[in-house]
Amino acid sequence: MTAALSFDQMRLPPECEALRREVRAFLAEEIAAGTFNPHEPKQEDSDNPGFSRRVGERGWIGMTWPKTYGGHERTFLERYVVTEEMRVANAPTRRFFVADRQSGPVLLRFASERIKMDILPRICRGEVCFAIGMSEPNSGSDLFAAKTRATKTDGGWLINGTKIWTTSAHIANYMLGIFRTSPPTRENRRHGLTQFLVDMTAPGITVNPIAQMSGLKEFNEVVFQDVFLPDDHLLGELDGAWKQATSELAYERSGPERFLETYYVLTELVRALGPNPDLRGAEGIGRLVAQIHAMRRMSVSVAGMLHAGKEPVVEAAIVKDIGTVWEQQLPQRVRDLAAFVEDDAANHSTLDDQLAFALKISPKLTIQGGTTEVLRGIIARGLGLR
Repeated sequence: MTAALSFDQMRLPPECEALRREVRAFLAEEIAAGTFNPHEPKQEDSDNPGFSRRVGERGWIGMTWPKTYGGHERTFLERYVVTEEMRVANAPTRRFFVADRQSGPVLLRFASERIKMDILPRICRGEVCFAIGMSEPNSGSDLFAAKTRATKTDGGWLINGTKIWTTSAHIANYMLGIFRTSPPTRENRRHGLTQFLVDMTAPGITVNPIAQMSGLKEFNEVVFQDVFLPDDHLLGELDGAWKQATSELAYERSGPERFLETYYVLTELVRALGPNPDLRGAEGIGRLVAQIHAMRRMSVSVAGMLHAGKEPVVEAAIVKDIGTVWEQQLPQRVRDLAAFVEDDAANHSTLDDQLAFALKISPKLTIQGGTTEVLRGIIARGLGLR
């Protein structure tokens, strides 16, 4: 079946620009108070519970969710503006971002009323951190090769196995995990996976941080040994998690975070070249700005489609494919353009430090959330090419 591929024309409405000014003022206050330094990209990956609570107090977590569960019933476009400003400022969003972006919407659709009333308001207050348990050792980005098992027992399920590259598991309160509940069938290798809510304080869970060459340790190996999950922690359809995961990834893959993760090196380059760059620098910056503008238009379009109740899975995959390749290549492009920056440029050392960090973290950008190869397979199926 061929999916209709469409990026709806979408412009941010006036209320979004008013919100943008409000978010910028809040972030300026936080920077002035010393909460974070926007010129240090590692800040985005730091855990700052106080900042998370203050963002929650502003009503900027769970923005699109029903008020019944602590949400604010605002639009996906308004949420887009908040995400964009947080990313550009390198704000410390780690504690709440995954819960807000994808875990909360999954709970809204599939969790019991008891769980929704308990967890969703705490997410909205910035108190809860979520991790996503999909990847496993020796299976890369092949979600359907997952072997970590959930075995039925009295009153619930026992989990045994290992997840890896699990971002934020070391600080997470909960995980949304995909576990094998039945073998795949010859006709459908997607069969047999089920999604569960995991309380990360449950006995039998061991979290082992994975050090990276950037110096960060936000990735983790998570080992499950007879971890008990109550029956109501099963989310959605038994053996049918692949359909839920596909919809969930539309939220994960299409936001501005998918092309802004190394954006800070571009702003530092503009500062270093100054108001009158030479022809080479001006042309290079012009190309990069034109490219990011095009990606932003596509990303805003997907946000608009989500707001309209659509599930733009293929369009989201295109945004992530193009966006992550671009943000992965950006540090090298900026380094080339910065080759002739004067040694006495005021921010020369800042630019050098940022480039050193961005070049170290850039290899992961086309892997997290689905590799380029996986994304292009999704796109090809959507276009009827496979």
